[in-house]
Amino acid sequence: METVHSNGSNINFTDQGEGEVIVLLHGFCGSADYWEKVIPALSGTYRIIALDLRGHGTSDAPLGAYSVEQMADDVLSVLDTLEISQVTLLGHSLGGYITLSFAQRYASRLQGFGLIHSTGYSDSEEAKEKRLKSVSTIQNEGITAFVDALVPGLFAPETAEAAPQLLERTKEIGYRTPPQGAAGAALAMRERPDRRDVISASELPILLVAGEKDAHVPPERIFTSDKSNVTQATIPGVGHMSMYEAPEQLAGIIKDFVQAAVQK
Repeated sequence: METVHSNGSNINFTDQGEGEVIVLLHGFCGSADYWEKVIPALSGTYRIIALDLRGHGTSDAPLGAYSVEQMADDVLSVLDTLEISQVTLLGHSLGGYITLSFAQRYASRLQGFGLIHSTGYSDSEEAKEKRLKSVSTIQNEGITAFVDALVPGLFAPETAEAAPQLLERTKEIGYRTPPQGAAGAALAMRERPDRRDVISASELPILLVAGEKDAHVPPERIFTSDKSNVTQATIPGVGHMSMYEAPEQLAGIIKDFVQAAVQK
């Protein structure tokens, strides 16, 4: 992996392929490895940059609460260091919240952006309480116990039954999340504002991808705009983890979107 220094921390990333640049941001307790089944299908056509977000994977995990703005600025630091002027930015779950912050503040750096199993809504009061419980679990029981409880609900029940190895791989990645990083990111998600207006106001090409059986972010919380610049895609039979449950389908959706976005 390559490293960029951003806001006092080292942020690591992979950089593969050539062509128009797609930046991929993973979800909570994930890493760049979340995209390991998708990148090979894209890197023959595009240059794919996948980050280990602040607090995740091999990137630094400073103590304390993070913010999605800070994490979006880490993305900007990577682009500035690599001298890349414009990208298509796609974020899964937590990565989607970061994508919206980036799109709100640095739209001139984007050819388009997208949310994959993510939403412009802020946390409800109930969800905010769950974030605090997550932090408590991580601090008191450890990251392994937290990830073991988290991962099964990320997948469609049928996937969990038919392909348990995908759950084990997701857990393996999650175990490598530094506990203080998971806690800091949970607090960042808790405090994020509602950014549905970023989606509704933007004239950029926007991709919204939902999983038909996503128990965490159902399609109705993803499809908050049906403007002509918004591409909506629902992947049948998958939960919150289409990059593992249906990687070829997801890669195809991304390819079609980026091809159309670049033409505009």
